[in-house]
Parts: sequence; structure tokens; C-alpha cells
Amino acid sequence: MATPARTTPVDNKEARKHEQIIRAALRVFAEHGLHGTPVPPIAAEAGVGVGTLYRYFDSKEALINAVFRDSKRRLQERLLSDLDLMHPSRSLFDNLWARLTAFAREEPDAFRFLEMQDHHNYLDAESRHQEQGLLIPLGIMVVIGQRTGLLNDIMKPDLAIALFWGAFVGVFKAERLGYLTLDDDDLKRARDACWLAIANHDNKSK
Repeated sequence: MATPARTTPVDNKEARKHEQIIRAALRVFAEHGLHGTPVPPIAAEAGVGVGTLYRYFDSKEALINAVFRDSKRRLQERLLSDLDLMHPSRSLFDNLWARLTAFAREEPDAFRFLEMQDHHNYLDAESRHQEQGLLIPLGIMVVIGQRTGLLNDIMKPDLAIALFWGAFVGVFKAERLGYLTLDDDDLKRARDACWLAIANHDNKSK
């Protein structure tokens, strides 16, 4: 029987450096965007030389994809872990809203990066596959909700998801830009408005 591979201190050091660069790139991209951000400021933020950064990521595009996959993975784990999406309900909707709110509050750089539109031109097949790993379960949840009468069926499932995501992002973007301040009651009202937009109002069940 083969002996299991052991993790060496060198492996751990390399993994930490890899993570260090990804987190630094996330901070820089979240603050300055993608198109106008060259590699040297990212290396400086990570505390490494440009040559070292390129040893881990052979291009800016590769780094963007690594940041995207890391951020999307953490969002997916935060949003979907231990949830039964096969039985949609109002309480499930509220739970998803609460989890997304916690992610936006606790990981603002990742949330800001994921809500940017300019990263999509950079995404490779692996990143797009990971994105579908989040969208497909949510889409199935909406389809089931429409078929059971919980949600209205006047819009396509992907449109319902886009409406929900767009409203959520817009609220937090307005707060970030200083156009409004959000307390818990404000967020509950926004949540309820989103629910009203997609719920089947002929269905009296909760």
C-alpha cells in the first residue's frame, strides 16, 4: 500500500505565500478595480517582489481568476452550506438574505470584488464553472418555488435571481458611496421588498 504524501514545511510556506498574494490582490482590486491596476502595487501590498508574484501566477489574468475563485468559493460556502434548497420557503429566503448580508458585512472586499462587472472578461473556463456551481442550485430552487406556487412564474428563474442580486448589490453600493446608511430595519424592509417582487401573491401559504 502506498504511503500517504506528507505535507512539508516548504509546502505550507508555499501555500501561505499563495494565499498571501491572493488576499493582497483582493484588497487592491476591490479598491482600485481591475483594468487600471498593474501588478507591482499588488506585489507591494503582498510584501513580495514582482518576480515572486509571477512565480505563483504567470499573468495578471491568472491572478484575477485565482482571486475570483477564492472569493466565489467563500461566498458559496457561506450562502449554501447546510441549506435545503429543494424545499423553498419564505424562511429559506430570509436565511439566504441574512447569510448574504453577513458576507457583505464581514468580507467587504470579497463582496465588492464579486459585484464588479469588469472581471467577467477575464474569467476562464474553470472560473465560469465555479460561478455556475453557485447559480445552478439557486436556479433550481427558484424553479421548484415556481412549480410549487411559492414564487410567481411571470419571470424566468435567472431573471428572478438577477433581480434579487441587483437589488441587494444596489443597496450596499449606495451605502458604500455614502448615499444612505443602513440599519437592521432598513435591511429587513429591503428584504421584504425583494420577496414581494418574486413571491406568488395568490399563494396564501408561507
